[in-house]
Amino acid sequence: MLKWYFILMKPELLLTAIIFLLLFIKIAGRMKNESLLLLTQTLLLLNFIAGFFLNKEGSLFDNMYHTTGLIILQKNILNLGLYLISLLFADWLRKTEHMPEFFMLMISAVLGMFFLISSGNLLMFYLSLELATIPVAAMANFDLDKKISAEAAMKMILSSAFSSGILLFGISLVYGSTGTISFTEMPALLNSSPLMILVLVFLFTAFAFKLSIVPFHLWTADVYEGSPFAVTSFLSVISKGAIAFIFMATLFKVFQPMQEVWYNLLVILSIATMIVGNIFALRQQNIKRFLAFSSIAQVGFIMVGMSSNSNAGVSSVTYFILIYIFSNLAAFGAAAAIASQTGKEKIDDYKGLYQTNPFLSWIIALALFSLAGIPPTAGFFGKLFLLTAGASSGTYWFITIAALNMIISLFYYLKVVRAIFMEKNETPIEKISVHPSTKFALIICAAGIVLLGLLSWVYDYISEFV
Repeated sequence: MLKWYFILMKPELLLTAIIFLLLFIKIAGRMKNESLLLLTQTLLLLNFIAGFFLNKEGSLFDNMYHTTGLIILQKNILNLGLYLISLLFADWLRKTEHMPEFFMLMISAVLGMFFLISSGNLLMFYLSLELATIPVAAMANFDLDKKISAEAAMKMILSSAFSSGILLFGISLVYGSTGTISFTEMPALLNSSPLMILVLVFLFTAFAFKLSIVPFHLWTADVYEGSPFAVTSFLSVISKGAIAFIFMATLFKVFQPMQEVWYNLLVILSIATMIVGNIFALRQQNIKRFLAFSSIAQVGFIMVGMSSNSNAGVSSVTYFILIYIFSNLAAFGAAAAIASQTGKEKIDDYKGLYQTNPFLSWIIALALFSLAGIPPTAGFFGKLFLLTAGASSGTYWFITIAALNMIISLFYYLKVVRAIFMEKNETPIEKISVHPSTKFALIICAAGIVLLGLLSWVYDYISEFV
């Protein structure tokens, strides 16, 4: 019986083992950053590979923890993003004085996200959410010599505390009105009474803060700009991907009896999120803030897929997040390589980049094409499946607005591409020496952007678990 405990909780136990190993290495203090970085990258790669073997569905601790084939797949998608981040920002990590602490914090946050995705009641859900949030606030302040980094951490802590307070109040109302915190028992006790609608609004608001859904997005751009590129990337893809997974599962399974209420909330906030994200992205000059508002708009499209409340919706959201990890990490990785050697983060500085750095130019272009949904990149197919799933609900005016927002997004994505390839700069960015690990990760991301759109079996593979 004991072996099933280890197999069911394998993803969490592997991450815990890596955390403890890093802790022991830090205490011993005998390993140089270069060697430790290589060791950690190897462990994260093995952790990702292990996600495909010895998997089992089941539940533990009176269904407080549960896992399915889909949950295992979603966790392994996050494992892939974690491994890519360790490669992409190798140059920054090896120069960081507290690299073991950074990895311990990052892996601890992912551990919290894993427990969050597998949570079977509101207590486990809340504790996991805190474990997934608090380390990220510390990571945001990792540029210790920059005041803007400390400001980002403070905004992250305050916004997280506020959303946690709202969530706790919603949980107390759920328990007070239903007498249970179990996800399996709650659906039979929920209805569309005013109190239950208030509960749904509180829980929805907590998710909206974490996902940067408008109007709960105001912290996002400032935190992205102030944090190191590695942390910004983590927030953009890993954190948002995990919250999107559990948000979707909570709506589809726990709050299924209140579908009509949360569907209307999703539609209204999705439209607002896409429009606000697109409008503000048009005005940005800093590449981090640009990608921050871009990610807000992308969340709006993810909500389109969620609105379907169907297996197609689950498949399309999971598929899109996999694509989004490759696309966003490629953009952030290339931008970080430029910023680390030149200190330049403005889009105007990218003018004429192709003259001196064709490799990075093509990576950025490919990433932005995918984020914009331009064929034949994977982003096109990802958004196509999201819109198709959303259209199954029959609200075609909603899908039309989403499609129009895709057209608007083309303008600001192509504006960056035009600056790189078509505009001239009297003092273009010099030739950037890309770290081998970073170059390898960028090639993986580029291959993912191209192949995920062309290999139809990937979507079918995901659908098999739904």
